[in-house]
Amino acid sequence: QLALDFPSEDVFLITASPVIKAVTNFRQVSKTLEEFDVEEQPSSLLEKRYPNIKVIQSEVKQLKSDEHKVLTEDGKEYIYDKLCLCAGAKPKLILEGNPYVLGIRDTDSAEAFQKNLAQAERIVVVGNGGIALELVYEIQGCEVIWAIKDKAIGNTFFDAGAAEFLIPKLRGENRETPIECKRTKYTMEGSDEKERSIAASDKPGSALGPDWHEGLDLKGTKEFSHKVHIEILCEVKKIHLQQEFLQLQQNSLTFPKEGKNAEPEEVLWPVYVELTNGKIYGCNFIVSATGVVPNVKPFLDGNDFAVGEDGGLKVDKHMHTSLPDTYAAGDICTASWEPSPVWHQMRLWTQARQMGWYAAKCMAADTLGESIDMDFCFELFAHVTKFFNYKVVVLGKYNAQGLGLDHELMLRCTKGQEYVKVVMQNGRMMGAVLIGETDLEETFENLILNQMDLSAYGEDLLNPDIDIEDYFD
Repeated sequence: QLALDFPSEDVFLITASPVIKAVTNFRQVSKTLEEFDVEEQPSSLLEKRYPNIKVIQSEVKQLKSDEHKVLTEDGKEYIYDKLCLCAGAKPKLILEGNPYVLGIRDTDSAEAFQKNLAQAERIVVVGNGGIALELVYEIQGCEVIWAIKDKAIGNTFFDAGAAEFLIPKLRGENRETPIECKRTKYTMEGSDEKERSIAASDKPGSALGPDWHEGLDLKGTKEFSHKVHIEILCEVKKIHLQQEFLQLQQNSLTFPKEGKNAEPEEVLWPVYVELTNGKIYGCNFIVSATGVVPNVKPFLDGNDFAVGEDGGLKVDKHMHTSLPDTYAAGDICTASWEPSPVWHQMRLWTQARQMGWYAAKCMAADTLGESIDMDFCFELFAHVTKFFNYKVVVLGKYNAQGLGLDHELMLRCTKGQEYVKVVMQNGRMMGAVLIGETDLEETFENLILNQMDLSAYGEDLLNPDIDIEDYFD
């Protein structure tokens, strides 16, 4: 966007990764909903398309904001007029530095995961967000113990009702064939494989796109399809390596059979997970899919950034940080303006793309001394994704975030087909979750945006015999 707005200025993109993430197959589904794929491309493609962009492949060593200077690990320094920090977030690992704990947030870590899975008989997955959800659904031929701190699966996107709707899909043996992966993978020319695997493990990769698991062959060693056991309302208390576990002289448990309790087991595993509910399970490795933390560390030293409670760099409604000429966008930032009543920040690809585009617009407006209005995409939280092969649309305060007790829920559910939930407050629609091909997203988006009083319609709002789309067209 900057290259388009300033064709005669130099635009530098400093990145630790040899590839860039490009948004492809972009489709505006409705006013605020958008669908796209995320593809890795060699950075030379970007430079070819925009002659004023130069991609610098190096990590940032230090930011000297008072001198308007960025120092890179390869010993160079770059002077800027305006700077935007888009360094994303890194996985919040349950335990740093343990070889049996893998964090997943990017394509590199997903590949490492796949290599390990090929030899695995049992893994423990910790976490309850989008990545954990997809992972557990995709894995075949391997026992999965899934530890979640909530009562129901997928708490970031769903409530317990939606979780119940999805569970049969997790238990079901018949798997639809996934659509093929649209992402191509680039390797670095002439790079030594061995060197790469060491480097890749601790360098931040770029965040996964919405279809990251499609190209991976997620199969373990066992010859059955799905074996998932969910341990609810618990967290990891301790992780024991094999030696430590033997010294504990305690029992670990077998994989629980349908309707029966787990029994002590004789097999020895490389690593053991002790949960806060007192159970201990052995496994080949542990996947930490417990969310992300903003990747601010390289920039804080010597700079007086205002930092949000979640650790991100605070930005105002023009994506400006607390330092002059310095902006931030995506997972690294914390939205610190007074948000619209039906928008909230969530570290997702959709918001990263919107914020990046809008930050460029703000940088341009500031440079030219023009004023700029907040972009429309911040009016309504809207996200479309896929879970368990269902289309999933979440709108507004879909989980009644911040509404307190003063709200009511309306539900419509057809087993195996669709799940529709709306969040109402004082007769107005504040949010919705749509799972399956409901075709209601545009109607609901409009009803949330225009805050029309719907009390007269009562339960009929979700009556399947009434064509609500035509009604509010």
